[in-house]
Amino acid sequence: MRALTIVGLMSGTSYDGVDVVAAEFTLDGETLLLRPLGHRGLDYDDELRTGIGSLLPPQATTIEAVCRLDNRLGEVFAEAAAVGVELAGGRADLVVSPGQTVFHWVEAGQVRGTLQLGSPARVAARVGVPVLSDLRSADVVAGGQGAPLVPAFDALLLADAAASGPRAALNLGGIANLTVVAPDAPPLGYDIGPANALLDAAARRLLDAPCDVDGARAAAGRVHPGLLDLLLAEPYYAAPPPKSTGKELFHADYLDDRLAALGGPVPVDDVFATLTELTARTVADACDRHGVREVVAAGGGVRNPTLLRRLAALGDGRWRLRTTDELGVPAQAKEAYAFALLGWLSWHGLPGAVPSVTGARRAAVLGSWTPSGPARVAVVTPAPRRLRVTDDRFS
Repeated sequence: MRALTIVGLMSGTSYDGVDVVAAEFTLDGETLLLRPLGHRGLDYDDELRTGIGSLLPPQATTIEAVCRLDNRLGEVFAEAAAVGVELAGGRADLVVSPGQTVFHWVEAGQVRGTLQLGSPARVAARVGVPVLSDLRSADVVAGGQGAPLVPAFDALLLADAAASGPRAALNLGGIANLTVVAPDAPPLGYDIGPANALLDAAARRLLDAPCDVDGARAAAGRVHPGLLDLLLAEPYYAAPPPKSTGKELFHADYLDDRLAALGGPVPVDDVFATLTELTARTVADACDRHGVREVVAAGGGVRNPTLLRRLAALGDGRWRLRTTDELGVPAQAKEAYAFALLGWLSWHGLPGAVPSVTGARRAAVLGSWTPSGPARVAVVTPAPRRLRVTDDRFS
């Protein structure tokens, strides 16, 4: 089977930009070889960030605004896809463009629907290859949460290491999500709660800045016990998996309500210290619950040394914390590589969602193809059981 060159895009719940990667995939028996060809991050401009924020819950919107944003994001993703093709040396077989999530419809713990924007037709027109989009809906239709989807990547990447005991892959994006891979057990994964979502909301409200750079304000503050107790009382944390969440729950007004309930002001630095502690505490509790020996982290949150120090301290020798960079996968681009992998699976007619993670009744082949998809699906038998990164720098 010939190698496939795939461009993967990812724009997460932080909606600060799009990560783009190019990768070559080759199947070698039951091992899928991933050769990273490069990655790039493209920042959204202030106008686009404002447009996305004005559409997200609990804001009201119009169909006109949705249509305009869908096409504007499509232009941005088309540019990102073109950058990905350049990274691939000027040629790619397909692009995976999952879009920007603007709503995840959850009722009583059950996901009823999900909506991602980003006009895949514009992406396909720009790069001239099939584009896979709308990756979550097939799992939702099968009764799943539609998220997280990255555990398919995590389960393959950690397959060999997990043979000696449970390992966890942690993504610290807008939302923190965890994948647990253990011997003789199906993968487990779910959204833990906010990673950067509330921190970034606080930065925009209190600092007029996109984030607390390097966790500096958190490092200068002290945890406010009353605020932390109010935040930890959120029922979502006690809900059993499968579960998923996003900014339809953890948004700026959510934080405002908790601050108002205290009945008195909280110093700005203490707000950031407390939100950082919230993320560290909920993540550490999840890792301890599953008895993992190692946590491999990725996502924007790994650039926050204050958060990483607190996570390492809470691990207290029970589990080792490191990043995916040590495995050959750039921590800032891991999700984009994961979506590239999902594109490889869908191209070959293989499911990308993991039912033990999403709670679906069956494993679904993910996504919709634009303009018409591959001319012929090449079914792979058997499916790969592990992923190995092939990069001379890490051999």
